[in-house]
Amino acid sequence: MSSSVSCLARPFGDLPVQRRGGRWLLTAGSGTAPADRALAAELDRFAVAMAAADHAVAALPPLPSHPWGRR
Repeated sequence: MSSSVSCLARPFGDLPVQRRGGRWLLTAGSGTAPADRALAAELDRFAVAMAAADHAVAALPPLPSHPWGRR
């Protein structure tokens, strides 16, 4: 598992899940429940893909300025 997944300790986007103590938890107003292995594996893959996308966006050059101002 990558470090980008293992350090996640906050809500994950709009999904009702969190990763705490190395485990994925499903969250709701009434409490939390651990995710099963299949869901946890999918969440791991999704977290890695999201981290890669975040890095790719951060590496993009800034947009050039428009002569008529920002749009």
